[in-house]
Amino acid sequence: MKRNMIAGLALVALAATAAIGGQALQPPAPTTQTAALPQTQALFDGYVRDGKMPGIVAAFGVGDRPTWFVSAGRLSTKAEAAPATPDSLWRVYSMTKPVTAMAAMILIEEGKIGLDDPVAKYIPAFATMRVATSPETSLASVPAERPITIRMLLTHTSGLTYNIIAKGALLKEYERLGILPAEVSASVEPAMRRTRAPTLAAFADRVAQAPLIAQPGTAWNYSVGLDVMGRVIEVAGGMPFDRFVDTRIFAPLRMTSSFWTVPRSQARRLATNYAFTGDALVPLDPAATSVYLQPPSFPYGGAGLVMSARDYDRFLHMLADEGTLDGVRIMKPETVRLAMSNLLPAGVTFGGVGGATGGATARATPMGYGAGGSVYLADGPGGMPSKGTYGWGGAAGTVAFVDPVKKVRGTIMVNYFPADRWPLRQEAVAAFAADMARFRR
Repeated sequence: MKRNMIAGLALVALAATAAIGGQALQPPAPTTQTAALPQTQALFDGYVRDGKMPGIVAAFGVGDRPTWFVSAGRLSTKAEAAPATPDSLWRVYSMTKPVTAMAAMILIEEGKIGLDDPVAKYIPAFATMRVATSPETSLASVPAERPITIRMLLTHTSGLTYNIIAKGALLKEYERLGILPAEVSASVEPAMRRTRAPTLAAFADRVAQAPLIAQPGTAWNYSVGLDVMGRVIEVAGGMPFDRFVDTRIFAPLRMTSSFWTVPRSQARRLATNYAFTGDALVPLDPAATSVYLQPPSFPYGGAGLVMSARDYDRFLHMLADEGTLDGVRIMKPETVRLAMSNLLPAGVTFGGVGGATGGATARATPMGYGAGGSVYLADGPGGMPSKGTYGWGGAAGTVAFVDPVKKVRGTIMVNYFPADRWPLRQEAVAAFAADMARFRR
């Protein structure tokens, strides 16, 4: 439960800096991926050979040089399954959160949302919130001392929680209200739909009915805040949340393999999601019958996207280039810098979250929290990674990060529960570090 994505980020930034060493990086010749990054390729091949995962794809980038893609294995354990490629589709779960957060930042840049606006300005049901006094044992509550703000939704400091985090009485209340914003498998989806709110508007109103786990703005608690943010975006943006993301982020960045619902014609590109039972991989959501082939109850801003490694790399590349990619501007540089800065309310710290959620565990270097992702508050050991390195992961093992100072970014795509079953994050970036050293002049 304590595998650390941020430790992996440190290794990647270290790799880039060590390889560059103040000199120009020599891009690899356009040959096979094995020839370009042989140690990373060998590691991935070993994962597949040893049965640790059926397939894996990574995308690594430095500056505006061509992205390195490394892949191994197939999209399922079946011999006839398609190979894993940069254009294969993976459930990114909580790696949806940075995308939703950047959609919110676009509206903040345009003045349609204020970072410290009360959420009740957009969702009136949040006008009068209450805070549970002993959330694991009862729903007894007291009035909230201050309103929940947009900043609090973006940084998980609103006092909201998550069905994957909550316990006891408050968890039962979330389940009763159908605050279940994620898809797991076609087999369990019917039961979830019986209680889940049918629309994003109804979902947000139901979230407001549950007592908070803490006073707003006083503590970091992993939450459905980015799902509620989706409703704010559609109110302030004047269109459905998913359409806003599609038209303001995906279309201009040419992210053509990012889906809220995977078209059936593209099912052959979708990986099967697995769960470990001991050391055995058990299919949890087979691609051919995946729950992601049917429209969700509503678009889940915290965990709803299926994406390719190529697409997520384009999103990160835009962030690394301060809002622009291939001459197309998504946000102003100052907006991106704000989004990837520490946005926590005064006095609140980020201590990490269990690795099985796809999140990060804080270590020696202090971390804060930006818009939908963790942020380094200081340089790591030896200056790596840089202060400001931003990233997050997904519950099925995916990883994403960007170091805006050294312009290093990385995406790793796998699909299995729990996310921290293997030390993938540390091992993959260590192999990449060794490969990067080959390109020094």
